[in-house]
Amino acid sequence: MSEIQRWTVNEPYLDIPGTLLEGPFYDAAKNELRFVDIWDQKLYRLDLAKGPESLKVIDTAASIGVTANITDPSGSHEDQLIVAAKYGFARLNQTTGELSYIQQPWGEEDGPGKAERMRFNDGAVDSQGRFWAGAMNDPKIKNPEAEGVLFRLDPDQSLHRMLAPVTIPNGIGWNLSDDVMYLTDSPTGKIFAFDFDASTGAITNRRVHFDIGEALEPDGFAIDVEGCIWSAVYGGGKVLRISPAGKIIGQIDLPTRNVTCPAFVGTELFITTAKDDTDDDRLPQSVRYGGRLYRVDVGVRGKSKNEFRFQG
Repeated sequence: MSEIQRWTVNEPYLDIPGTLLEGPFYDAAKNELRFVDIWDQKLYRLDLAKGPESLKVIDTAASIGVTANITDPSGSHEDQLIVAAKYGFARLNQTTGELSYIQQPWGEEDGPGKAERMRFNDGAVDSQGRFWAGAMNDPKIKNPEAEGVLFRLDPDQSLHRMLAPVTIPNGIGWNLSDDVMYLTDSPTGKIFAFDFDASTGAITNRRVHFDIGEALEPDGFAIDVEGCIWSAVYGGGKVLRISPAGKIIGQIDLPTRNVTCPAFVGTELFITTAKDDTDDDRLPQSVRYGGRLYRVDVGVRGKSKNEFRFQG
């Protein structure tokens, strides 16, 4: 195995008592980083020009797994984000935390109680402004099983079930030529690839792009301008850089185990993490440092994020 590039992070950039930090997103127009705490139902907003002291914490009406910006020339959705929340796809007022649901997917055909035992997790917007997000069992209700579904919300607000079953659908993204979509199903240890038709949003030909090969879970990811995936490893205390050929070519080591998702800001990665199983100041630093935000310069820029093209 050829030598891989390594980075080491020793302490948090933002030392906050988070539980399950996820969904980091850089809003370049505002020079603002935002992320969520799924477990504690919070949205965090950080002015990067001012640093940690500018942190704002907004309580949300329900758990939110991932957020995205809205393209809206009319201006009617000012200060709103599109999000995948506890019960479905919604608009979020990022000042008040209020949710306005657009689509709640579970119906009678799904059987009793499904809306309560599910929640939405990770997602991303494709090049045509469609919002993809995966639903999983809500661990507050039920241990995750293969009951999850990958959905696609189109700009006209129509909802499409794209893949089932999945267990814990995580990182979603597209290659540089926009003809391959990647999807992580964490408990399998795999990142899958699909042929992607950008014109229709169809996915076909599911195959394994990357298999971690050990009892660890790839979580959320970011993609750089060289087409490499930067995959957080939950339980592994690291982020792996995976080449377009599916090979590990880089690794970031962090001082805590449960790494959840990275996001690019220039050549820096901001990385969210989750609290460890216990919280005791007498425990090792690796346990105490869970649920914090980290930052590291990796010398390559990230692929631009797309915005949801809201119609209506």
